[in-house]
Amino acid sequence: MVCAHDEEENLRTLLPLLLAQNHPQFEVIIVDDRSNDGIFDFLREEAEKDNRLRIVKVEHLPPHANGKKYGITLGIKAAHYDIILLTDADCRPVGNTWVQSMSSHFNEQTQFVLGFSPYQKKQGFLNLFIRYETLFTALQYFSFAWLGYPYMGVGRNLAYRKSLFLQNKGFNEYLGITGGDDDLFVNRHATGSNAAVCADPGAIVTSTPKQTWREFVQQKIRHLSVGKFYKFKHRFILGLFTISHLLTWLLGGVLIYLLPDFWWVPVALVLRVFTVAGTVHLFAKRVGHKFEAWMVPLLDFLFAIYYISTGTVASVTKKVQWKS
Repeated sequence: MVCAHDEEENLRTLLPLLLAQNHPQFEVIIVDDRSNDGIFDFLREEAEKDNRLRIVKVEHLPPHANGKKYGITLGIKAAHYDIILLTDADCRPVGNTWVQSMSSHFNEQTQFVLGFSPYQKKQGFLNLFIRYETLFTALQYFSFAWLGYPYMGVGRNLAYRKSLFLQNKGFNEYLGITGGDDDLFVNRHATGSNAAVCADPGAIVTSTPKQTWREFVQQKIRHLSVGKFYKFKHRFILGLFTISHLLTWLLGGVLIYLLPDFWWVPVALVLRVFTVAGTVHLFAKRVGHKFEAWMVPLLDFLFAIYYISTGTVASVTKKVQWKS
């Protein structure tokens, strides 16, 4: 299922990839969220060719409702099947086994399957940093889920049951909050016993990266601003992780400068950097994603600065916006 606003161009590329998925029984639901382009006419023409395509059109948005959450809610209610697999209009499955790979991780107890969605590789340092940030974030939420503490997922590649969604009244608890249609829903309802992780290389869904630092930072502020609504235990653990990351570089640099004779300080810092680089490399290999591990030391340092700056702004941000 895809919730789209003015995404005709992207859907012309994505839709054939979705309909070409190798799975015996599925439907493709496109939610047209008050679009002004030719998306509805295009979808109607395609639906006449393939009855697996279904269109849900949102004409008006109720007061105090968020456009994307409302659209997803209507799409889920219209779904014929219990398993809902979500992605975005600017995403692209890497092959025709995405649906099969994600759905294969469901059993009687499974309510969620968390997937991996990296950004496409482009030229430039911004793209490298975006891909590292996405890979590092995936490493975090995959690892916590593997340990039995799922706390988030990404709507670019996320599956859950319609029955669970309806039983918990969907997004009603935070319908007016922009964002959180993916990570907040996972954070509220996923547990160690009902959530699975799909690290299959065939289940990767790539997405289009931002082209400017301004766009990227705005996107991350929107995402991080939702984190303040996570469960306390998740905020606490993630906070400790972030603080340890920052202190490693801050105290490490200060101690190296103030105590040059303490040889173990730079050694410990180097060991930590190589451990992170090795972990990132192994995780990328596990999920079938290529990444320049030799750049991790620099990226890890910059990531600490980036996280504290964007995280601070996000913590005081009261209003962010989905496509209007």
